[in-house]
Amino acid sequence: MSVSKKENKEINSSRIFNASRDLVWEVWSRPEHLAKWWGPKGFKNTFNKHEFKNGGVWSFVMHGPDGTDFQNEMVYVEIMKPSKIILDHVTQPKFKTTVTFEEMGKRTKVNFNMLFESEQICDAVKNVAILGNEENFDRMEALMCEMNGAVLPKEFILTRTYNASAELMWKMWTEPTHMAKWWGPKEVKVGQYKMDFCRGGTYHYCMITPDGGEMWGKFYYLDIVKNKRMMFINTFSDKNGGMTRHPMSPQWPLQLLSTISFEEQSNKTKLTIRWYPINATEDEIKHFNDGHASMNQGWGGSLERLGSLPELTTCPVPADF
Repeated sequence: MSVSKKENKEINSSRIFNASRDLVWEVWSRPEHLAKWWGPKGFKNTFNKHEFKNGGVWSFVMHGPDGTDFQNEMVYVEIMKPSKIILDHVTQPKFKTTVTFEEMGKRTKVNFNMLFESEQICDAVKNVAILGNEENFDRMEALMCEMNGAVLPKEFILTRTYNASAELMWKMWTEPTHMAKWWGPKEVKVGQYKMDFCRGGTYHYCMITPDGGEMWGKFYYLDIVKNKRMMFINTFSDKNGGMTRHPMSPQWPLQLLSTISFEEQSNKTKLTIRWYPINATEDEIKHFNDGHASMNQGWGGSLERLGSLPELTTCPVPADF
């Protein structure tokens, strides 16, 4: 599929929330709510001006977790209650943001589009903005769950430290021949696979169970920062690459946002896995929240297999295992 010049200058993010469109609009339009969730994880805001009207100015300072301040000014170009907001970010980097709100019964889909002046600026911002937009959605979801009593997803986090460089660990996750050696529970093996490792690419694979059964899965890569981080949506799949339900647990969320971080520390690498259900119903979120023990077992088995690969066993196996 060809990519247009406009698409090369865009960053698109979307999320479905268990909240009415009126509530979603409220948390986007009222400054006392915006200040609580706007920005990536760990950021805080000081609003200098917020004029929610066509031509109105939104001026604020984002305070980073390391103490760095980021001056921002935006102008509301168009407000169409309750379906669309268009803003111009007039401080550097300059871009146009279009946010749409789609009613889906009792739920709401938010589409967030950033259009930059050039491909070069867009590429430079992607390493921060793709992850930041997802964290923004997470914070927004948490606030709305607090306001309407919906079930809040409980993020699953797992860490391991390996006696290997970040570069070597990266290869274990990004080269399909390596991935096939360790991905999945101990008792299964990866049979067929196809990987297109890039933003917008996929990894489609088949796990073979001891009795010869097939279980397909798929990654949809959203963000890739070499040797540092990857983000993908993880789903169950079928042979043709379609999205399917968990074959043994139909209440399991269809989509899980997976963020894998690689932090090099004195010739070792700390691997952090973050798993978070997105676009999930409340029943699916409850099922995920109740399943953390099984996730520890499942992920733990895969990571133990990873640590036992010949490529990583030239040094002693870390104490984590």
